[in-house]
Amino acid sequence: MKQSWKPGTMIYPLPAVLVSCGNTPERYNMATVAWTGTICTDPAMCYISLRPSRHSYDIISEEMEFTINLTTIDMARATDWAGVKSGRDYDKWKETGLTPVKGVKVGCPYIEQSPLSIECKVKEIIHLGSHDMFIA
Repeated sequence: MKQSWKPGTMIYPLPAVLVSCGNTPERYNMATVAWTGTICTDPAMCYISLRPSRHSYDIISEEMEFTINLTTIDMARATDWAGVKSGRDYDKWKETGLTPVKGVKVGCPYIEQSPLSIECKVKEIIHLGSHDMFIA
């Protein structure tokens, strides 16, 4: 029998990615993000959704760029850890053992251990409620 539930977050995009940001080594940070995806083919566009309370939110809002880093099974522990600790309190690079590498098209780093990194420039920020969507 089909059930009817109240509106909620029932469809979770998976897997989680690590979003890196910060244009100088002192500002480098990463955040675990599950709400991400492709939104347009031509021009190629994607999005991430972040809570305004996240440390990376202010960095990305100010610098208007970020990098989406896909993760691997070897990165699972670091991905989980980066999602529950704040860059305000920890150096996530040091704590996770992941390696930042200066971006090619953007000033923020990508993660050396990631099999695929997508460098993004923010085109628009849409304020939605609990999260804001960064269209890039």
